[in-house]
Amino acid sequence: MKETLTSRERIYKALNHEEADRYPIDLGIHFSTGISIFAYYNLRKYLGLSLDRIQLADTVQMLARVDDDILEKFHCDTVLLNPPYKKLKEWNARDDYRFLIPEQWTPEIEGDYFVVRRGSEKMRMPLDGFFFDGSWIQAKDYPDEENLEYFCHEAERIYQETDKFTCLMGEFSAFFTGLEMACDMLTDPDKVIAENKARLKSQIEKFFRILKYGGEHIGCIEINADMGMQSGPFFSPDCFEQFVMPYMKEFNHIVHENSNIKLFLHCCGSIKPLIPGLIEAELDILNPVQISASDMDPAELKAKFGGKLTFWGGGCNTQNILGFKDEDTVRKNVKELSTIFKPGGGFVFNQVHNIMGNVPPQNIVAMFDEAYKNSFY
Repeated sequence: MKETLTSRERIYKALNHEEADRYPIDLGIHFSTGISIFAYYNLRKYLGLSLDRIQLADTVQMLARVDDDILEKFHCDTVLLNPPYKKLKEWNARDDYRFLIPEQWTPEIEGDYFVVRRGSEKMRMPLDGFFFDGSWIQAKDYPDEENLEYFCHEAERIYQETDKFTCLMGEFSAFFTGLEMACDMLTDPDKVIAENKARLKSQIEKFFRILKYGGEHIGCIEINADMGMQSGPFFSPDCFEQFVMPYMKEFNHIVHENSNIKLFLHCCGSIKPLIPGLIEAELDILNPVQISASDMDPAELKAKFGGKLTFWGGGCNTQNILGFKDEDTVRKNVKELSTIFKPGGGFVFNQVHNIMGNVPPQNIVAMFDEAYKNSFY
C-alpha cells in the first residue's frame, strides 16, 4: 500500500468518481465533520500529545481546531479554512479542560449553566455539558464582508503552502430554512418563492465577490439546509421540485460555470427521496450521509446514486456505535461501510456528523486507523 497522490489530487479524484491511490479522509474541514473540544482534549491526552494550545473553532458546538499532528497521524486530506481567531485567551471549562477561546467570547456562569449572550440572543450549556443550545452565537473577528475577504485570502494561503482541500462554510443557504418554511410551502407558497428569489440574487452576488477576493482557491462551497428528520424529509419531492430545486440548481450552475469550486450540501436526516432532485440541481457532495436514519441504507444509496454524487461521510455510525460500542465493533462498522462506499470513488471518509464530547479516545483511534487500513484501492 503506497500513496502516490497529493491530498488535493486525491479528493478531486473522489469528486470525479475515479479510484485514486486511496479514498480521502477528513476530520474537521466543516463544523459537521469535526470533533468536540472535550473529546479532542481526551484524544490528545490518550496519544501523549501536548495539551497546551488546544483551540476552540466553533463556539456553539464546541468543536476543536484540529492540529497538524492529528491531521498527519490520521492521514487527513483536508483542513479547516477558518483561520484562528486573532486574539485568544485561556478558559478553564471544568476540571483539567483548558482551552484557548476567542478573547471577545465570554461564557458566564448562571446557576448550573454557562451562558453566552449577544444582544437579545442567548445560548447555554450545562456546566458538565459538551455544547451550547439556544441561539447560534459565533465569535467573529471582522464584519461579515471583511470576514469573507479574510477567508478567501486564507484559502489562497492554504492552497499555496499546503496540498490540503478546503471548504467555505456558513455563507450560503440551500434554499430551505426549516420547519416554518416547510409549513409555508403549503399555506403561503408565494412567500416561499419570493424569499428564495431574493436569497438567490443575494447569493449570486456574494459568490462573485468571493471570486473577486481570490476565492478560486477554495475547494468547495457549503450550502446548508437540514431537509430531513430521523424518519423522512420535511417535505415531499414535489415541494422540493417546486420551491427549492430551481434556486439551488441556478446557483450551483453559476458556481460551476464560473469556477472549479464544488458544491457541498450539509443536510442531516432521512432524505433519500430528495436525492434525485439534488443530483438534478448539480450538487457535487452530500454530507453527513446519516445512515442511521430511516430509509438511508448505505448499500442502496451507493448503488442508486454513487456514480453521480460524492458521499462525504457515512463512514462510521456515530448515533449508535462510535460512542457506545467497543473498539472492535467500531472497526467492524468502519470496514463494512468502507467496503460499501469505496468502489468507483465518490467517497470521502468521515464519521456521520461530529465526534461528540464523551466518545472514548480509543474508539476514535480505532475508527481512523481502520479507515486508513481500508482506504487503499
